[in-house]
Amino acid sequence: MDNELELKKIEKEIYNDNLPLKETAKNLVFGKGNPNAKIMFVGEAAGRNEDEQGLPFVGAAGKNLDKLLNDVGLSMNDVYIANILKYRPPENRDPLPDEIRKHTPYLLKQISVIHPKVICSLGNYATKFFLAGGDVDKMKDQEGITKLHGKVQMVKVNGVDIKLIPLFHPAAIIYNRSLIPIWEKDMEIVKKEISQKTLF
Repeated sequence: MDNELELKKIEKEIYNDNLPLKETAKNLVFGKGNPNAKIMFVGEAAGRNEDEQGLPFVGAAGKNLDKLLNDVGLSMNDVYIANILKYRPPENRDPLPDEIRKHTPYLLKQISVIHPKVICSLGNYATKFFLAGGDVDKMKDQEGITKLHGKVQMVKVNGVDIKLIPLFHPAAIIYNRSLIPIWEKDMEIVKKEISQKTLF
């Protein structure tokens, strides 16, 4: 089955669903990149620019991500990017547990279509969601990105085995340039993982 067509179906499903945040957002921010990617990046939610354009990572964090990928010999053609939330929270506030609960089944559908070798969670919310096995109530018990970045973890979400590598969010790197060498080192781990013949 064609991954691109499958993803289009999921996008239409979300569009027709009355998800929380739909009313206050301008656009659905579904995902972008290679539908057959071996690496999938999962962020938290859309910002203002993403909401305007209906695409993830188009603002400063997007430019930064492009550069960070280029610096390790990858491009947007090598990855697929999606967010935990499919609509922007007002004023970029933190996602609420119920919003995460209602939005993430669609993220899991995207993952099952793309079937990446590695998922890189960007920042705390995405990392905690995967480490909690998709159980929103357990997210608060998970450790944060500062401790976990670059560490390969095997997690199970909704019966799907996921090889997870948490990374600092590209937006965090804009404000803290000292994270760049750490990010590059973590991305080398990602590249090593996807070059392995077997997934687990």
